[in-house]
Parts: sequence; C-alpha cells; structure tokens
Amino acid sequence: MSAALPPFPQPQESIENPVDARDLLHLDAPDAADEPCLRADAARNRAKLLDAAARLVAEHGAAGLTMEAVAAAAEVGKGTVFRRFRDRTGLLMALLDHSERKFQAALLTGPPPLGPGAPPVERLRAFGTAWLRRAAEDLELQLAAEPSAERRFVAAPGRFLRGHLALLLRQAVPDADSELLAHTLMASLDPALIHHLTRQCGMPPDRLEQAWLDLVTRVTGTAPEGQGAPSVR
Repeated sequence: MSAALPPFPQPQESIENPVDARDLLHLDAPDAADEPCLRADAARNRAKLLDAAARLVAEHGAAGLTMEAVAAAAEVGKGTVFRRFRDRTGLLMALLDHSERKFQAALLTGPPPLGPGAPPVERLRAFGTAWLRRAAEDLELQLAAEPSAERRFVAAPGRFLRGHLALLLRQAVPDADSELLAHTLMASLDPALIHHLTRQCGMPPDRLEQAWLDLVTRVTGTAPEGQGAPSVR
C-alpha cells in the first residue's frame, strides 16, 4: 500500500442527529466555506481539477498525488491548484467529497437500477457492484478516511449508506431485521476487507461482485439475477 495519507477531520454527527437520506454528504473541504456558491465556470474548473486528481490516484496511488502532478494533468498552473485547495490535505478532502457526492447522487437521483425506479432487490444488487467498482478507483482515499473505532458506526457517510440499504431491505424483505442486515451487508463492503481480498489475497474484482450478488440472493430469498421470478419464502 502507498505511504500513509494525512488524517481527515471527521464529520461532526451523532446518534441524536441522524443523516437524512435526502441530503448529500458534505465533508467541508477548505474552499467550501469561503465560496458557498461557486460561479459556473469556477465549478467546472474545480471539477476538472478533481477529475484529474482522481485519475492520478487510480493510476499511481494516493502517494503519487501532488499539487504539481494535478496541475500538469489538468493542464493548468500550479498556483491554480493551490488557490483552489490550499494544500495537499485540502485536495485529498475535496477529492473524497467529490467521490461521495457522485455516489450518493447516483443513489438518490440517478438512473435505475442504482437510482430510483427499479425493484428493491435489483437496487441492492446494483449498490454493491457500484460500490466495489468505486472502491477500485479510490480505495486508498476510503482507507485514509476511515473513522476511529468509536466513530466508525456513527460517522455520516456510513450511516447514510446503511440507511439506504435498510430502506431497500424493508421493501424487499419486510419481515427481516433490516437494520442489522444493513450492517451485515455493509461489512462485506468494508474498505479494509476489500483491500485485504484484492491487494493481499489477489482476488479478482469480478469474484467480489459475484459474491455480493450471491449474498443479496440469499439474504432476500430471491432467484439469482436473470433466473426467473423470486422464490417463495
């Protein structure tokens, strides 16, 4: 694994202040407070820089992410990157926020089956495969942002995702304990576990995706994808 990344400040959430599934996550990157409403051209430039940073992480790992490398990849001056993100930590936070926003937007408003409009079991299947493919792109960022043990299950990102899964499970398996099942499903998508299986054990991503589809089939008591109607419970 690449060199350790700077620690990320954790979102200030608590059990008494749950994450609303209608709201997208904000990690409060340094420039967010200064520019609450970016001009359209500034927003496009910021997205261009973050897309370039994401490509660098995917190709070279997080250790290879520097302000200079992002400037070169985005074909802008180095000063532009520093003005936008201030330092490398700010860039990393903004990059993770960028990834979280895109994933959550796909869940809430994107096309089916990941987004609304598909049966709940199809959405569950799509969730896991989309998450695993996202992990392949920014696994090191996710590992760097892992909360401490006492914050792990109350931090905003994880609570949002478990709430989404619990909602789909209530629709797909009304008589099940959707809250605990959501924890179980998310445990199989834990970034540290994905790192162990893919990087240390050498498992191909396709195997993890098939395992997720099999898990959803067994949890929901439905027929495997593409094999007819759901079985009788």
